[in-house]
Amino acid sequence: MKKTELLLVFFSFLFLWPGLSFALNGKSNIALPLIEDAIAEDMPYDSGGDILLRWPADEDDEGVVYEIYAKTESSENEWKLADSFKAFEKTADKMRMPFWAWSHGSDEYAVKIPIKSVDGDADIGTVLCFKIKAFRDGKPIAESAILCASSDDNWFNLPRLNGLLMVILITAAFFMTMSRAKKKGLFIRRIAGLDAIDEAIGRATEMGKPIYYSTGINGMSSVNTIASLSILGEVSKKVAEYDSIIKVPHYDPIVMSVAKETVKQSYIEAGRPDSYHDDANFFLSSDQFSYAASLDGMIEREKPAACFFMGYFLAESLLLTEVGASAGAIQIAATDSESQLPFFFTSCDYTLIGEELYAAGAYLSKEPMLLSVLKLQDFGKLFMMLSVLIGGIAIALAAVFHCDGFVKGLLDFFTNY
Repeated sequence: MKKTELLLVFFSFLFLWPGLSFALNGKSNIALPLIEDAIAEDMPYDSGGDILLRWPADEDDEGVVYEIYAKTESSENEWKLADSFKAFEKTADKMRMPFWAWSHGSDEYAVKIPIKSVDGDADIGTVLCFKIKAFRDGKPIAESAILCASSDDNWFNLPRLNGLLMVILITAAFFMTMSRAKKKGLFIRRIAGLDAIDEAIGRATEMGKPIYYSTGINGMSSVNTIASLSILGEVSKKVAEYDSIIKVPHYDPIVMSVAKETVKQSYIEAGRPDSYHDDANFFLSSDQFSYAASLDGMIEREKPAACFFMGYFLAESLLLTEVGASAGAIQIAATDSESQLPFFFTSCDYTLIGEELYAAGAYLSKEPMLLSVLKLQDFGKLFMMLSVLIGGIAIALAAVFHCDGFVKGLLDFFTNY
């Protein structure tokens, strides 16, 4: 073979070798284009545990699928797929952050990776490494350099700044109302059922008959029971002043123990500790209808002058109040159980509706602290109603004039992050 032919064969083999190598090995050693400006950093404002990856978004990314691979820096294991998404699915403007803490837009990808999803044993401070790969039609078209970062706990959660401002506002309003309550007092609308307490106790004193007070059938952990005991304290104080008789039958033994101390303290505050009898509070039954039957029997036999039903009641409400009405007692009821209100309206002289049960303690005691809390709740309701009204109008107008940025900013103020 001539030298010219040998040289021709040699150079042909040299140029064909990359193609043969790709055919034999199934892959190419040619480096992919680099995804530039990709960064990995600690997720801002969190308590630790997340890494944030960011890189620019390109208009030509339509149809591209991104895959993020991760592993711990010290690990010798293979890369693990941490996330996968289509182009423009996870841009920075879709990150759940308010405008005062996050200013990145749709021209950038932003992906949050929990460190536990990469390594279940990873902890705050563990260094994780990431690779971002881009695919089109199942073929790799670009990849990033290896990015490493560690998570850290941040001392201040800036997205919740609106919550902090709300707490400061509520605290300032509370101290202002409490100061006013101590100096000038606070106006609370008249509640007829509570004003009738003096009349009911006075009638019982004149007739020489007892007063029955039921705290309902809920346990001590219920708000309505706590409110009922607050009212019991004020009623017991007036009973002690009038030197009348109060009887408190109980459904729950824990509530009975608390009620005993409440009534005893009321007698002491009224200056009549000697008039207190420990058997004023007594246990009947923890069964709903056994409790109702026992109390009905006592009311029917003793014919009390007044009956108070304050707390949470169910089907026994009408059974109790019908017997009290037939015995000729003045009956005052209060409950936050909507289903029982019609029965109380029908068979009782006075009925406190819903939140009036919670306001009764402050109404009767006139304690500045309780009055301030009650007034603050009213201010809170007014604020929420105005916020809904004004916010609804503003969002409707912004939608008409296509002010999407204004709408998002307004909603951010009322979002819990």
